[in-house]
Amino acid sequence: MNKTRHATRFALSILAMAALLSLATLTVRAQGFHDHDDAGRGVVNNELVKVVREATRGFQNVEAAEAAGYALQFGCVSGSDSGAMGLHFVNGPLVMDGEIDAKRPEIILYEPAGNGRVRLIGADYLVLADQWDKTHSQAPELMGQIFHQFEAPNRFGLPRFYTLHVWAWKDSPTGTFVNWNTNVSCDAYTGPNK
Repeated sequence: MNKTRHATRFALSILAMAALLSLATLTVRAQGFHDHDDAGRGVVNNELVKVVREATRGFQNVEAAEAAGYALQFGCVSGSDSGAMGLHFVNGPLVMDGEIDAKRPEIILYEPAGNGRVRLIGADYLVLADQWDKTHSQAPELMGQIFHQFEAPNRFGLPRFYTLHVWAWKDSPTGTFVNWNTNVSCDAYTGPNK
């Protein structure tokens, strides 16, 4: 009986050790899944995020985005309690071309940082729904991420459209590809809003 009890304890100890090792492995894998930007904020290390970072790296300074044809529209977009989208610098010709190219986002996203300064936080891909639906049978998808649909009328005064936000430069606790980022704030913005 004593041998049986020791054998049972030994077997349970082995199982407990195996469970702990499994948890440790999962923790290491989860920690390795995040990439940290220069400011130390965690951003999911996803292929689309990598492409967006490469495509927008040159727009750390808003003047570079303006020189490339992007212009501020809609003021600083914030939600009631779901965070904000920030400042949308829109490239009209890219919106109107009806195409989606990961290396050429239609919108560059910034967060106001006070004293007229802004901080690059991500990109937004946008295509007008009627234009897209003429040649496609389903919502757009970019590198495995399905776009969200905004119906009309909407707060932006746009016709129905598909959009995909990519929080490539600022972590979003609710997801890298959600519309609203609870870590983004419009509090420092003093210009007009729509």
